[in-house]
Amino acid sequence: MKDLSNEQMIHIKDGNIEYLQFKRLLEYKDKINHCYTLKGNNQDYKEVQSDNYSSLYKSLNLNYEKFTKIDYQAHSDIIEKVNNNKERFTNIDGLITDKKGISLSLRFADCTPILFYDPIKNVIGNIHSGWRGTIQKIGQKGLIKMIEEYGCNKEDIICCIGPCIEKCHFEVGEDVKEIFKKTFSNSVDEELFISKPIIKENEKKYFIDTTIINKKLLEQIGINPENIIISNICTVCNKEQIHSYRAEKEKSGRNTAIIGLI
Repeated sequence: MKDLSNEQMIHIKDGNIEYLQFKRLLEYKDKINHCYTLKGNNQDYKEVQSDNYSSLYKSLNLNYEKFTKIDYQAHSDIIEKVNNNKERFTNIDGLITDKKGISLSLRFADCTPILFYDPIKNVIGNIHSGWRGTIQKIGQKGLIKMIEEYGCNKEDIICCIGPCIEKCHFEVGEDVKEIFKKTFSNSVDEELFISKPIIKENEKKYFIDTTIINKKLLEQIGINPENIIISNICTVCNKEQIHSYRAEKEKSGRNTAIIGLI
């Protein structure tokens, strides 16, 4: 298996567990830790299994007893505050907290993970932005909630856009293309996020760049472009190491994105 490290990311191998980390967030490893899990040596696993969570959290120096996850992610635009590790959440797609010792865990398979960190207020966020979530601008809404709930300043927040299905593979039909065009054409240069059509099986097909859309949405509410970090890793291109629903369909597992306050 190839090393997926690049200018923004490092690829960690720790026993049977493999994950990616953002170099920028590692600058704050005395306050937070994070990861985006890979298939590693457990490629038959649908997601990180319970017996491996403890090993993963140990590798990350996070408290296994205090992780919070969402029972069902609904491709919504709903984000909730986490006040303690005993809370249970369902039908939402984002979590934020300022509580030390708590980590936020979400699952992905082509959808876009967006990790937030405000090093001044010491606040974190974890957002699940599939194409429907992107249409609903959940990334923007997660930042706004951090600002409203914790008094974060936009200029301080670091936003990390993780591995996802990139433009090279996010092929859509006329119906989905029109949804993106109607939603974003007035705020984002259409040529940046919608390809020219190709003809496939007598139908027009387009390729959509949700990464650039999310980046522009973050910039539009005042995030410093230098604080927006993009992984530049496509889940479909790297399907041997990353679970991808587009590539594997119902056989696909889930990658886990975690960020936690130490």
